Amino acid sequence: MSTRRADPLAQVSDFDIRLLKLFRTVVDCGGFSAAESVLGIGRSAISQQMSDLEQRVGLRLCQRGRAGFALTEEGREVYQASQQLLSALETFRTEVNGLHRQLRGELNIGLTDNLVTVPHMRITHALARLKERGPEVRIQIRMIPPSEVEQGVLDGRLHVGVVPQAGALSGLEYAPLYDERSQLYCAVGHPLFYADETQLSDERLNSQDAIAPTFRLPAEIQAHYQALNCTASASDREGMAFLILTGRYIGYLPDHYARQWVQEGRLRALKPATRFYDLSLASVTRKGRRPHLVLESFLEALAETG
Repeated sequence: MSTRRADPLAQVSDFDIRLLKLFRTVVDCGGFSAAESVLGIGRSAISQQMSDLEQRVGLRLCQRGRAGFALTEEGREVYQASQQLLSALETFRTEVNGLHRQLRGELNIGLTDNLVTVPHMRITHALARLKERGPEVRIQIRMIPPSEVEQGVLDGRLHVGVVPQAGALSGLEYAPLYDERSQLYCAVGHPLFYADETQLSDERLNSQDAIAPTFRLPAEIQAHYQALNCTASASDREGMAFLILTGRYIGYLPDHYARQWVQEGRLRALKPATRFYDLSLASVTRKGRRPHLVLESFLEALAETG
C-alpha cells in the first residue's frame, strides 16, 4: 500500500473496533507470532485482519517480514488514537453498567514490578474481593515502569496504578499502601560475598561496580545510590536483580524480593544494619475522574485490606 486514501474514513463500525482491538493486542505483544496465543487465532488470520484494517484506514500500519515487526509512523499514530477510542468506549460501557449498580466492565491496573512477593499482599487480596463482588469484571494488569504507570493513569489508559512514592505529579492522587525495605546485596562469585563483616568498610563498598535505577526515587533515597560507584543502570528491580546475580555488581533490592535467593545462598546482604532504605508504595488515581463503579469497588477493597 503505497498511497493514502483520498477520502476520509466515513464511519467506525463494530468490525473496525474488532480490528482495532486486534491491532492493539499485536502491538502490545510485539508482533504476530507473540499475539497468536493471546488472540487464539493463527498468524495467517492475524495477518489477514491487519490487512483488512490497513485497507479500512488507507494507511500502512506496520512492517512485517524477516526483519521482524515494526510500526510505521502512521501506525504509531493510529495505535495512540485507537487507545483513546477503546478507552472511551470502555468508560461508556462501565458508566452505563454502573447505572444498574452491577460490577461489569474492566479494571486496567498498572503495577511497578515485583510487588507480588510483598508479604502484605494488599493488592492480591483487593483483587480477590473485587472478583468476588463482580464475577464478570475483567481485570487487565500491566507491569511497567513507575513513570509509565503514572502517565497511563493521567491519560486514561489505566484506571489505577501502584508506584513508589517519589513526589506527587499534578493531576494525580496518591494513597499510601505500605513501605518496603531495600538492602544492599551482592551475589555468589562477587569478592564481597565471601568477605568477613570487618572487611566491609564503607570505602570498599563504595568502590565496587554498582547499579543505579532509572526510575524516580525520593532525594533521600537517591543519596544511597550517589554514594556508590554506579557503572550500570536498570529501569526496574528485575533488571537490577539480573545484574546483581552476575556476581559482578552490588545493588539495592527489596528484601521481600531478594528473600528467596538469600535462602538459597545466592545473595548476601551487605552491612544490613546500615546499608538499607525504606520506600513508600502508593496507589495512584486521576484527580477529577468520572464515576467508575469497578474502580471505586477496587479502591474500597484496597482500603479494607489496610
